[in-house]
Amino acid sequence: MEMIEMNTRERRRMTLMTRVAEGLLKLRMAAEMLVVSYRQAKRIWRRYREEGDVGLVRRGRGRSSNRTRPAAERKRAVALYVKQYGGFGPLLASEHLASDHGIKVDHETLRRWLLSAGLWASRRRREAHRAARERRPRRGDLVQIDGSEHDWFEGRGPRVVLMVMIDDATNKTLARFYEGEDTAAAYDIFDRYVCQEGLPVALYPDRDSIYVCTREACLEEELANVGPETQFARAMRELGVGLILAHSPQAKGRVERRHGLFQDRLVKEMRLLGIRTLVAANAYLDGTFLALVNARYTVKARDPTNGHQTRPTTATLALVLSWQEPRTVAKDWTLCWRNHRLQIDARHAALGLPGRRVVVAERRNGTLAILHNKRLLTFRNAPAPAAPRLRPAAPQAPHLTRRPPAADHPWRRSALIHRPVFCPPPTSYTAHSRGAENRAAATPSRAVPTT
Repeated sequence: MEMIEMNTRERRRMTLMTRVAEGLLKLRMAAEMLVVSYRQAKRIWRRYREEGDVGLVRRGRGRSSNRTRPAAERKRAVALYVKQYGGFGPLLASEHLASDHGIKVDHETLRRWLLSAGLWASRRRREAHRAARERRPRRGDLVQIDGSEHDWFEGRGPRVVLMVMIDDATNKTLARFYEGEDTAAAYDIFDRYVCQEGLPVALYPDRDSIYVCTREACLEEELANVGPETQFARAMRELGVGLILAHSPQAKGRVERRHGLFQDRLVKEMRLLGIRTLVAANAYLDGTFLALVNARYTVKARDPTNGHQTRPTTATLALVLSWQEPRTVAKDWTLCWRNHRLQIDARHAALGLPGRRVVVAERRNGTLAILHNKRLLTFRNAPAPAAPRLRPAAPQAPHLTRRPPAADHPWRRSALIHRPVFCPPPTSYTAHSRGAENRAAATPSRAVPTT
């Protein structure tokens, strides 16, 4: 008995054709139930009468498709993947095969080839349910910022950090490599974004120590009603940019997914080009990669209005994006900053600054500024203070070397004479012996007669 494999549709056709053969159903009614035309139903009925159940099976089953790629091309594509693109995803690998080797193959076809060759495994991620957040309507309303620590050069170069800023409404991305994720890196990437796009309304970072301060507020901060804040948070407050702190990576998923794109595609592109230095990586980002990412993944905002605020002047931006700390002015109108003394000019004498607090700002280029009530003060380097006069040391008596006394020194002889003698306490044995000795001494000796 022959075994015939049928799918659900073919089994339904067999059931209806059997009922037609038994006279229980009209062919036109069977065509309506199969959702085919009457002519197609007559063809199905003819194959069923001539071949039986086998005539209902799809005739192309088991045969290769007419659009099947040549075996040599498939073998070459898999060999190139193993040789040059190991670890690449099917989409990225198909793009490089088309651009670098002229092999145009769909990424899904390449994925099936790699699955059959054991070079790729399907991965399904099951994550907890999270509600989607709607994008902001205008570009510039919200910009996500974050740093990604990764082995970007795959051991070919130093460890670096990629700082990324992405607009929430359009996905437009700005990225740059830095030696570490610190305030200087955050200042620089923010400055570049402002120069290119404008001042955003709000930033969406994580709760890193660059953006949030966890210490208790000091008295001066409580009186000013500003609370403890980092240098970056202080700069955003002065620029009028809001800070919305994310409580989880999923909350700022847009920039996290951009990290995944960079860690996948950017790492592999730099591997192919042999990039191993921070300067070369930034040059490739600015010149090629960011343009490709923005051209492919940027979306259109719901509202075409530009939501960015007015861009501040270069001098104002450089002064705000600095390290600022308060200092107290001394009576001689000087103050100390990083072991340097600064002299405030006499033109500000009407301010009465001695004893008052001023703010010293160190810009990113190393220059300094002194502010009092947001007013710049002129200053210069103060002369070094005079060295304190040292009091002459009091004369000290010459040190006398003590020598031990000689063996025949009178001090030693007196010590031997007056040394105490230890007398043990009498016991029964010693008392008995001494009593016998005393009696023998008191009794006169008798002469022994001789014979």
